Amino acid sequence: MAAGTHTVTNQAPPLVGYDVYAADAALTEAVERYVAPERHAEADAELTALGRAAGSAEAQRWGAEANASPPVLHTHDRYGHRLDEVSFHPSWHRLLARGVAAGLTDAWGRPDGHVRRAAGFLVWTQAEAGHGCPLSMTHAAVPALRAQPELAAVWEPLLTSRTYEPGLAPAAAKAGALAGMGMTEKQGGSDVRANTTRAEPAGDGAYALTGHKWFCSAPMSDAFLVLARTPDGAGSGGPTCFLLPRVLPDGSRNTFLLQRLKDKLGNRSNASAEVEFDGTTLAWRVGEEGRGIPAIIEMVAATRVDCATAAAAVMRQAVAQAVHHCTYRTAFGGVLADKPLMRNVLADLALESEAATALALRLAAAYDAGTDEELAFLRLAVPAAKYWVTKRCTPVAAEALECLGGNGYVEDSGMPRLLREAPLNSIWEGSGNVQALDLLRALGREPRAVDAVLTEIGRARGADHRLDRAVKDLLTELADLAGVETRARRLAERLALVLQGALLVRHAPAAVADAFCASRLGGEWGTELGTLPHGLNLRAVVDRARPVPAP
Repeated sequence: MAAGTHTVTNQAPPLVGYDVYAADAALTEAVERYVAPERHAEADAELTALGRAAGSAEAQRWGAEANASPPVLHTHDRYGHRLDEVSFHPSWHRLLARGVAAGLTDAWGRPDGHVRRAAGFLVWTQAEAGHGCPLSMTHAAVPALRAQPELAAVWEPLLTSRTYEPGLAPAAAKAGALAGMGMTEKQGGSDVRANTTRAEPAGDGAYALTGHKWFCSAPMSDAFLVLARTPDGAGSGGPTCFLLPRVLPDGSRNTFLLQRLKDKLGNRSNASAEVEFDGTTLAWRVGEEGRGIPAIIEMVAATRVDCATAAAAVMRQAVAQAVHHCTYRTAFGGVLADKPLMRNVLADLALESEAATALALRLAAAYDAGTDEELAFLRLAVPAAKYWVTKRCTPVAAEALECLGGNGYVEDSGMPRLLREAPLNSIWEGSGNVQALDLLRALGREPRAVDAVLTEIGRARGADHRLDRAVKDLLTELADLAGVETRARRLAERLALVLQGALLVRHAPAAVADAFCASRLGGEWGTELGTLPHGLNLRAVVDRARPVPAP
């Protein structure tokens, strides 16, 4: 066979060996904006090292291997003894170890910790998204545990450690630990007040749990926050929050009966399990009895921010792959990225990615500030961001895949994995309706939250007439709350878009802000991506999103 028939031409080179952090202008600028000047050089160096690792061939191989080799449940050993263990591919452990070492579970106790961690989370999960789940839950468990100081004294140093130590052992024997949570049950789902798991006092401050948890992610974590009901008449009648260790202080295994692993659409490397507590499962109370939901509210808020950040990471990687491919691929007599219609598609994708990154980092900065105003801002901004950013992830991943054509539909491209991952963050930690209803609760109960968000938006007043008009329309909607539940999704969408527009007008290049306001706020947009209006500087938008310089 003639060798010439096998000459490969007109294929984009792999996007490998690049700095995921430094190649993301929106992210690097956000880090510079929010990290104190005296700490910026240190943060930049840490994130650059992580970015180079994330873009390396080694990390990309780890991600592919972990995804291709899903976890395996072992309920019993060969002799019939209960094991209740899950084994993971070595690359899963390598990814987790690098994430822990990079401080992705350590934000609450260091200056600028949340911005630095959020940026690192956005960078590192682009190598593989599934292992982000235990990183996120471990990070989020810290504020919940602080409601019970004696437990926090034991567990917080382990959860914020830079050491990843897999395997089940008592807390006192470990240099680092991971945390998970088991909130939902089959009969209740997001309605955790419908939980039926029971907790009975078992002496020495412990409780014995009986019940079934429908979703328990990362079941090989060292401890879990769970909800259960104490006996009738105790507390306020609501569920109570408990810390459930996999290994008890005396070194014996806690009863943690793994029933099965979920066969999920995406997030294949991460184990999500059903687990049963049989009446001998021991746990320790966190916070007040009957006040479990308030006890975990900060944990839930933190994991919701991570959902938005993880969605931004999927979008960024999808856009990077699409722009990279179209920079090298030629068709119909020219480079794809130079074709006006493809440039429109790529620019529209880039706008979604940049707006998502800008909003995610703004949320992290609010955590770092920690003032009453910033915490009030989070109460409204988090559900709006979680609702909108996570919902935009799936159409962005699908359109980016299409930019690669048939090549994108093939597993080797990595694009199908991104597409399967894309819907996850819209579902986990409360789906779209839950976020929209949470936003309504904040509107009704916390007027300071409304004031804080409007103050943030007001900082961009007068900078763009389309943004000003969108703010006016938003105020009109907020002033009329009759039948508001029917409009809750629309309200969450508009609030998120106005927040994104205000951030881009203040901080992004003019070409980005102009295109965003014209399309998302000004109504000059179609119903599909790639329908930006004529007259915008789309080349500048695409060039800004390019992960490596054009050849």
